[in-house]
Amino acid sequence: MNLPEKAERKSKRFQYIKLCIFLSGLSVFAQLYLFQPLLPLVADHFHTTVGDSSLLVSSSTIGMAAGLFFFAFNADSYSRKGLMAFSLIFSALLTIISAWIPSLTILIGIGILKGFVISGVSAVALAYLTEEVHTSVVALAISMYLSGNTIGGMSGRILATILAGEFGWQKAVLIIGIESLILGLVFWKLFPGSQFFNPQKVDYHLKLKQMKRFLTDSYMLKLYCIAALLMGAFVSVYNYLTFRLEAAPFSLNHFYIAFIFLMYTFGVFGTMITSRLSKRTDQKNILKGSILFMIAGILLLLSENIYIVIFGLGLFTLSFFAAHTMASQMTALRAKDGKSSATSMYWLFYYFGSSILGSGTGYLLHGTSWTFFITFLIVAILIAYSLTYQKSRIRRKIS
Repeated sequence: MNLPEKAERKSKRFQYIKLCIFLSGLSVFAQLYLFQPLLPLVADHFHTTVGDSSLLVSSSTIGMAAGLFFFAFNADSYSRKGLMAFSLIFSALLTIISAWIPSLTILIGIGILKGFVISGVSAVALAYLTEEVHTSVVALAISMYLSGNTIGGMSGRILATILAGEFGWQKAVLIIGIESLILGLVFWKLFPGSQFFNPQKVDYHLKLKQMKRFLTDSYMLKLYCIAALLMGAFVSVYNYLTFRLEAAPFSLNHFYIAFIFLMYTFGVFGTMITSRLSKRTDQKNILKGSILFMIAGILLLLSENIYIVIFGLGLFTLSFFAAHTMASQMTALRAKDGKSSATSMYWLFYYFGSSILGSGTGYLLHGTSWTFFITFLIVAILIAYSLTYQKSRIRRKIS
């Protein structure tokens, strides 16, 4: 009897995995941040404030965090492919339904549910890749997933803005929902099922033990905190750079500011560069270098020259996604067992960082200045850099 082999670069199985894992990332993040550029239109439609309408964005990330906590315990009891396909298709249906909801409160509730459902993809995607893909191409497969995240986040925001300008925000939501549904159906049809994983009955005692082990493992805990700090800094920049560019000395109009999300393209290069470097460079050094380049990029955002700011934002974005790719890869490889729990907790910290720092720094900026705001973020990134220092004996354990 021939035992199955893990998917290698030239195999048909790997090509399907690579394509579908990219499409899953595309769908997840196109939907997750769909309402971010639509908030003024939604506020006007429901005759409410932009602050109230912003709950449409935070509701999805809150639902995502809650879902990741749930799946940290339960992900291993479901089929990897089944869970991801269900998450993609059902979340797309919720997005489609959102186009006809007459109440902002109900829309926010749907956002929480959608975030919870869609977290099923993030909870097991990295675990699936490390289980099913040959070690030599794990980094490439993870970079494809994260590239899908990047392009999905970027295209979802830009496409929503353009469609809403032409047809209104409800039709924009409907069109993106339909596109996400198509992506989910393609995923369900083409994504290879697991060969090295079988669903297991949930052992909550074991899960708690695994989570305690990850949280008391200084290596894993530092990676989790690095993810929270870097994501918090990244979201803060993209949340509030708009206000900086609207004001003097830039005074840009909304049409041009909307296209700052094109800078997410640099994130794709960040994941690709990390994938290539990880084959011949120490993982910890890649992570350190990426964080240092993040600091260099964010420092340029202090400039009053628009071209320097654009260059700095590109460097900052590329470096963040390089660091995020490396940290998530190190997390998945470190976890010998309980991979889904380990990666779910990584995403849990990631989104908590997004919510806490991403919101908190807004109040900081309102009460101080852009210079103080950037200085605070640099301190947060420097703390993340300090966490990359680890005893060599721990690093050798994962090599």
